Amino acid sequence: MSFIGPDAMQTAEPLPGWKGRFWRSETMSFAHYDVETGCSIHEHHHPNEEVWLILAGRFEVTIAGETSVAGPGAVAIVPPDAPHSVRVLEGGRAVIANHPIRTDLR
Repeated sequence: MSFIGPDAMQTAEPLPGWKGRFWRSETMSFAHYDVETGCSIHEHHHPNEEVWLILAGRFEVTIAGETSVAGPGAVAIVPPDAPHSVRVLEGGRAVIANHPIRTDLR
């Protein structure tokens, strides 16, 4: 499948305030989130590499003990198995890519 329209994407709110659209390529999974101020993702880890692209808002991202505030245009790269967490300081949007495909979501 070369093109995926918004109506073909799965939608869900896997955590309170994290409203997402989800799709996959052959080897990667993706999420596009609209997120409310004050939402967070607890510290966790998984075997997939994860890349965050912040489109709007401000996100406090902690990766392997290093914390940074990421705003529009910033990218956060989470290596496989690295503990990481996120706190939304200002509601916004982010696209997250995982390689290989995350099968534990949705």
